[in-house]
Amino acid sequence: MDIKAKIDELVGKIKSDPSLMANFKDEPVKTVEGLVGVDLPDDQINPLVDGIKAKIAGSAIADKLGGLFG
Repeated sequence: MDIKAKIDELVGKIKSDPSLMANFKDEPVKTVEGLVGVDLPDDQINPLVDGIKAKIAGSAIADKLGGLFG
């Protein structure tokens, strides 16, 4: 599994669906496992969850900065 590609795919899905975003904020591991369709071990799911959180946080910051300077 290409982790970077999977993270990008999941970020797109999560950001496009407000209820999925709410679920991710409440239960990130369970939400990602549901999207992937597999119950993964912690050492495999945690890097996915951390990568998704970082991408979402980074895009939120970029959106705010764009609003300030755009």
